[in-house]
Amino acid sequence: MAGDLGPGRWAAEDTSPGEIEAALRELLKERFAEHDSFAPARVLNLVVLADDDWKGEIQNRLDHVGRNHASRTILLAVEPGRETLEAHAEIDVEDTGASGEMVAGTEQITITCGGRHLAGLDSIVDPLVVTDLATLIWAPHGHREGLDSLLSLAQIVLVDSVNEPDPAGAVQRAQELSREAYVVDLAWLRSTPWRERVAASFDPPLWRDELYRISSVTVRHRPDSGAAAVLFFGWLATRLGWQADSLVGQDGSRWGKARARRGEVTLTMSPDPSMSAPGLAGITVETASGMSLSLDRGPGGLAATRTLADGRSSSFTVMGASRGESGILGEGIRQALLRDHTYAPALEAAASMLA
Repeated sequence: MAGDLGPGRWAAEDTSPGEIEAALRELLKERFAEHDSFAPARVLNLVVLADDDWKGEIQNRLDHVGRNHASRTILLAVEPGRETLEAHAEIDVEDTGASGEMVAGTEQITITCGGRHLAGLDSIVDPLVVTDLATLIWAPHGHREGLDSLLSLAQIVLVDSVNEPDPAGAVQRAQELSREAYVVDLAWLRSTPWRERVAASFDPPLWRDELYRISSVTVRHRPDSGAAAVLFFGWLATRLGWQADSLVGQDGSRWGKARARRGEVTLTMSPDPSMSAPGLAGITVETASGMSLSLDRGPGGLAATRTLADGRSSSFTVMGASRGESGILGEGIRQALLRDHTYAPALEAAASMLA
């Protein structure tokens, strides 16, 4: 049963991909008839695979990504036991408020499916993605069978390595996916302000030589964000030419050694149970000359403290260093159209540390 719900909206029960695609074409025709300057956005397809019970929360996150929203979003909500497809489609038109100016439209398709559909999701989604556009897939609740089915349609996969219970499993899964598509990892993006701040702290000529005297690095992280910490170690190792040994662990902590040009570097991962948000809580870098740099999450940004060998210290706040979780998802969608050439080497280094 299908029905028009008003301008730009359509819904149906017990439907098919062909009927959904035909309904979208009719909705686009309606929009063209309503607005002589209407043009559908054509930048990126986003396919989201989520649990039906949590689709509201996922939709809320998607609604808050700001200008980074996809051109066409297909939300697949998995309802256990469901045998048929239920669908809802709508086209939102951006109101510019100026007569005669082009108005852009974005399309949202929500399909409720069942576990029996997971292995064949590619056949359901294939008619619905806009051809000649990059397709990004995101499965925040797992559903590996469905994600693997969708890989044939996608060029980019969005993952969040902190969602895996074990950092080694998270890194291994990211490596598997990277063989099929370009991977954007939210765990990696959360550490961007930390990596930028550490790099900037050693950038002045006065401190640059201290990079090669680093003797220890401690990363404090939320207990379930070990993957973010080891990816940070992987980034340091690949940028500075370290050869890292395997990390050993107990009770959530991990430690190990890396061989640098001028000696060994001690690497320590320290869980911080007080950390509420996913990701890193703090970083301390120490050098053989006695200098140390500490960064800690604080109100409004990162609290930075540099201590010199003679005991003198200076402190300041890096304002606005965190994008928040809604900002992280928006940045993940934006990164789908870019390329970060430092992630893959860091991922490979992290995998060797967790081997």
